[in-house]
Amino acid sequence: MIKNKIAWPEGAKCAAAITFDIDADSLIHISKPNDGHDRLCPLSMGLYGPTAAMHRILDTYKKFGIRQTFFIPAWCMEQYPEMVENILEGGHEIAHHGYIHEDPTTHSAEEQRYWFEKALDVHVRMTGSKPKGYRAPVYNVNMAVVDLLIEHGFLYESSMMADDTPYILQTDKGSLVEAPVHWAVDDWPPFAHYPEIDYMMHVQPASHGLQGFWEEFEAQHKYGGFWMSIWHPFLTGRLSRWSMVEEWLERVLERGDVWFAPVHEIASYVQNQHETGAQDIRVDRLPYYPQAQFPAAREHKK
Repeated sequence: MIKNKIAWPEGAKCAAAITFDIDADSLIHISKPNDGHDRLCPLSMGLYGPTAAMHRILDTYKKFGIRQTFFIPAWCMEQYPEMVENILEGGHEIAHHGYIHEDPTTHSAEEQRYWFEKALDVHVRMTGSKPKGYRAPVYNVNMAVVDLLIEHGFLYESSMMADDTPYILQTDKGSLVEAPVHWAVDDWPPFAHYPEIDYMMHVQPASHGLQGFWEEFEAQHKYGGFWMSIWHPFLTGRLSRWSMVEEWLERVLERGDVWFAPVHEIASYVQNQHETGAQDIRVDRLPYYPQAQFPAAREHKK
């Protein structure tokens, strides 16, 4: 069922990672720059993540003795330094997620570099080292960002959707491991309701909204793939949802055949398997297209 199936360490049937994008209240500031600071309801919704949800998430990880990955806009790291300290104390990974959740595709190459490196400076100052991984805000990665990641020695990126398992992104400047995402394992569709950004969905009950994640996991487990959630503390970290996640996680860990690890450890394993030739890892050559493919777009550029 999986063309480029990867044999995971120690006989594990699949690899798994729970990743959280800790966007907190950055979303309202970037979407409503003029008055977002005075929109108290969406501010408080974002605050729920670092102030109410994160403690229970980290407690669960401590209970089960696992380490996972958090993608955090650097502005959020600056606003919530105690949260950053607690994540690091648990041995978890903190990865790059922009500065204030800005969309890189709306910026020039120079602006992208400015915000990317501004965020990088915060990571170094607050964690003591450069991050190994990156996820683009709203998954909007482009070649300029990929070039920056390679220039700064990143191991992996996590914004693309071309496979069920991690694969290699190869460019003329270097390579990265891609830890693929998908909306089916993102909690925004079932749980987000955010009128300020014109995202008004029917919020599903915890059991219904999480069921799709469990089905995705069972398929990956059955066929030896890679399951990674893309969650947000102010969504899946809410009490009813996280209590179900903890119960599910306990059952899964009892199986003893799932490799739960921070994304950088999974990416490092895949990179090693590729570089040593131990396994045949898929390679995607970037850019996919050197120019616009729609004729009118090409003519317009002229």
